[in-house]
Amino acid sequence: MNDSTEQPLHETLLHDALHTHVQESGDSTAGPYLAGLADGALRVARRRQRLARAGACVAAAAVVAVGAVAVADGTTTQHAHVVQPAAGDTGNTAKAALLSILPVTSSTETACTHGSGGYTVDASATHPAFCVKADRTKGMTGVRVASAKAGRSTLDGTWQVEVTLTPADRTRFAALTGSIASAPPPRNGFAIVIDGKLWGNPSVTASITGGRLEIVGAYVGDLTSTTAHDLALRLNADG
Repeated sequence: MNDSTEQPLHETLLHDALHTHVQESGDSTAGPYLAGLADGALRVARRRQRLARAGACVAAAAVVAVGAVAVADGTTTQHAHVVQPAAGDTGNTAKAALLSILPVTSSTETACTHGSGGYTVDASATHPAFCVKADRTKGMTGVRVASAKAGRSTLDGTWQVEVTLTPADRTRFAALTGSIASAPPPRNGFAIVIDGKLWGNPSVTASITGGRLEIVGAYVGDLTSTTAHDLALRLNADG
């Protein structure tokens, strides 16, 4: 019996359903991701069957994720988004990137001086360089997210990564945002730091209780499809 007849039923159904959706919808944006996901799922299923017969054991999955746009009161707007596995990939086994959420202490339109402990955002054609300093002692460090999903903003279509925190970190995040909400700018903002780099600097006016936040880059519109998907994969890594 060949691999195509031995593959699990759910991979077959996923493949057929996604290809049917692509053909019927004609969506040029999501279509390639959906088709790639379907084909990737079949490749994973066949590889798993061959390795199982050889006595090996692997775990791999292709995921159709549902994004959630964060608002202060914790309500969400849902939209579908597909995370496509790389060609030939058997699963993300890298160590997950950890997130830090730090209350901002200052923000100035100049690059940080060496050794100041701030986070420099380089100048662009439309924005000046600036330096954000934050308080690590009062922030959340070493945060492993529950999930991260790349997608387009429902407001302006720019790319972003929508992060969902674990229940324990959701409580900490609500307390942190509540404690800075009434402070004057820029101290009502928090720095989103990953691997020593500033990925966002949003401000808040109320406690965020839903446990979700959006990473949009130092400036809105900084992220591309590639950088958003790469960041989501790094945050979701299994290792």
